[in-house]
Parts: sequence; C-alpha cells; structure tokens
Amino acid sequence: MIQLFPAVERGQADHGWLRSAHTFSFGGWQRADRMGFRTLRVLNEDRVQPGQGFATHSHRDMEIVSYVLEGALEHRDSLGNGSLIRPGDVQLMSAGTGVTHSEYNASRREPVHFLQIWILPAARGTAPSYQQEHFTAEARSGRLRLVASPDGRDGSLRIGQDAEIHVALFGRGDAVALALRPGRHAFVHVARGALGIEDRELAAGDAAALGGLPELRLHATAPSEVLVFDLA
Repeated sequence: MIQLFPAVERGQADHGWLRSAHTFSFGGWQRADRMGFRTLRVLNEDRVQPGQGFATHSHRDMEIVSYVLEGALEHRDSLGNGSLIRPGDVQLMSAGTGVTHSEYNASRREPVHFLQIWILPAARGTAPSYQQEHFTAEARSGRLRLVASPDGRDGSLRIGQDAEIHVALFGRGDAVALALRPGRHAFVHVARGALGIEDRELAAGDAAALGGLPELRLHATAPSEVLVFDLA
C-alpha cells in the first residue's frame, strides 16, 4: 500500500510573518481524510520572517519535534530551557502534563525554515521533558540516521511513543533501504530535492505513507533532504 500526500494538496496559511504548509489538518485547515497517519498527527513546513515568531503558548500530551532546514530558531520554555536550533539539530519536547514555550526567528535579517512535527504519545500525563541533539551532515549523508526512538539507541533522542524518526541527506543516485517489521508503517517526507519510492516520484514537500511492505526502498533523483517515520 502506498498513499501519496502531494505538496500541492497541503493546507496553506499566510499570516505575513509566517507562511505554513500543512500535510495534515491544522488550525483553520481541516480535512477529514487528512487527520494524520498512525501516530503522526502534525507535519507543518514553516517559514518565519526575521525577528518574528510564536509567542508563549501551551501544549500538553504531545511529542513535539522541530527540525530546522535553514536559519536558526530560538526556543524558550517553562522548564527553564533556552536554546538555538540550527540545521542538523533535532529538538524533542515531550509536553506531558503541560509546558509553555516560545519560538522565534533568531535572525533580524534572514528567514528561518523548519519542520514542526507532532506525534501522539503512548501515555498521557507524563512529566514534561526537553531534549536537543546535533547530527552532523556527515552522519546524515547517504544513509538514514536514526534521530529519535523509544529506547534512545545510537545516540537518538528518546520519544514517548513506539515511533522512530530517521533523517538523511542524499546525493543524486544514492539508494537506501529500511527494513519494516511486520505491522510497521513508514511515512516519508521530502524536505528538499526529489526521490523515487517504488515506481513513484516525490518532489520537495511531497510525502508518502507505506504499509504492508517488508522494506522501504528510496532512490534519490536529485540532492535531497528526507525524513522517514517508522510507525507502529
């Protein structure tokens, strides 16, 4: 089974300071057939203008991942964390019983371009927590680098769900495979570039959900940046 999520079908929001594309229902854009895939609930591609951002707001019972493609995102939260998230960084905030935070473009000159990802947690009412790790371009080049997992193996961030997140930087012609255990599903998002999955071609902003296959095979047809979710 392969289900495509074309970039041109994403919901669009333009607030002036923020331009956002929603793979799944979010805010004022709601579609009954776009309420997420398995435990993956939100996948937004956001571009925030210089010096602008999201004022302090609250979350609870959600695993929230931020992945910066260009620029730098400034984060502050009620747990006492303050950090800059740059390309190669993966931030994971487990909201649990509740956390407030703000996110701003750290630059006064350049926009910040990032992915905002929400995954439903396995358990509600857990203690909130914050993690951030940098994964070098070398570690992500030509391979699927595990960046989040339930057990935190291989230096990945520990996520409160039976879900794994991989990221990769591909050159033209790179090919990789990811074994999928029985009952597992994959969700692939092309952040930049283009790649082939089975007999389908995906471009920047496109995504695909796959199930019932023993492995996921990817072939880059252009230099690409890709996220792959391995979901129960």
